[in-house]
Amino acid sequence: MNSIALDTRITDDAHIDFDYDVVVVGGGPTGCSAGIFTARHGLDTVIFDRGNAALKRAAYIENYLGFPGGIHIETLYDLMHDHARDAGCAYVPDMVEAVTHADGDSDGGTDADCDGFVVETTDGERVTTRYVVAASWYDGEYMRPLGGDEMFEEHDHGDGEVHEHFDPDYSDEDGRTPIDGLYVAAPAGERNAQAIVAAGTGAHVARCLLEDYRRELGFPEAVTAHYDWLRRESELSGEWATRDRWREWFHAQLPEDDPAHDYDEDADYDERLVELREAYLDRAFRTQVAPDEVEARWEEGQDRLLDYIDDERILERARRLEADSQSDEAATQSEEAR
Repeated sequence: MNSIALDTRITDDAHIDFDYDVVVVGGGPTGCSAGIFTARHGLDTVIFDRGNAALKRAAYIENYLGFPGGIHIETLYDLMHDHARDAGCAYVPDMVEAVTHADGDSDGGTDADCDGFVVETTDGERVTTRYVVAASWYDGEYMRPLGGDEMFEEHDHGDGEVHEHFDPDYSDEDGRTPIDGLYVAAPAGERNAQAIVAAGTGAHVARCLLEDYRRELGFPEAVTAHYDWLRRESELSGEWATRDRWREWFHAQLPEDDPAHDYDEDADYDERLVELREAYLDRAFRTQVAPDEVEARWEEGQDRLLDYIDDERILERARRLEADSQSDEAATQSEEAR
C-alpha cells in the first residue's frame, strides 16, 4: 500500500470501535477518488459499489485527462478499482440499502452530535463507520433515515409527473452536511455530469473530511488542510532537512497568544501537542522520494498500465519497434560503408 498515513502513535479513542473509519457509497470516479484520498491518509476505508452507474451508459470516454486516445468504460473502471485497492481500500460489490445512526436514532432528525453510522447492504452485510461519503449518482434514498424529508426535494417533469430526489443543495460546496460525519459528493447536480469533474469532486470532499478529522484529533487549525503529494528528496534540504526547523514552523502555526507559539526545544510542552507535532513531522519526512525510488515507481507505473493493454497490441508494438530498430541499424551501416 502506498499510504503516507499519519503516524499510528496518534491516539484516537473515538474511532477505534467502528468496523471502518470511512464507508464510501459508490465505486465510480467520485467514490474511488474519495476512497483513495482517505485510505492513503491512513483511514480504514471500504467502497460499496453495486447499483446504477451513469457512466456505464456511455459508449466511450474521450475527455478524461491523461487518455489522449480515449479509454473504454470497463477499462477505466478496472483502473479505478485497482487503484483504490492499491491505496488500501476494501472494495465490496454490494449495494447500500440504508444508513442509520449508530446510536439507534432513526427518527429522521439530524443529530449534530451523532458518533457513527450503521450501513446495511442488499446482501445483508451490516457494518459500522465513523464517516460516510455518499458518492453514488442515484437518488440517495438510503440516506433518508438520517435526515428524513429535509434531504429531498420534488421534481416536476413538466408532464404532471412529480417525484422526489435527493436535494443537491443539502450539502454545502465542500460536501459537508448538517449531520456530523456524513459527506455528500454525489448526487451533486452538474458536478456529477462529467466523469473527470466527478473525480475531482470526490477528491475535494475527501480532503474536507480529512481536514475535519485532523481538526478532531487536535491539530492546529493552520495545519488541518490535507495535501497528498510526494516531494523530491532535494526539496527538503538545508535547514528544512532538520526536524527542529519543522518544529519551529509547526509551533508558529499556533495562535500568537498560545504559550507554545514560539518553539523552545527545552520547553515542557503538552503531551498531546508533542504527539501531534511529531506525527506531522513523521508524515512530512515520509513524503520525500529519492531519485532511485522515483525511477522505481515510474517503472512500476509503466508495468501496471501494461496490465490493461491488450497483449496482441503490446506484441504488435514490440514488432514495429524491432523492425524500426533494424531499419535504423541498416541505414547506419550503409552510411558508414560509404
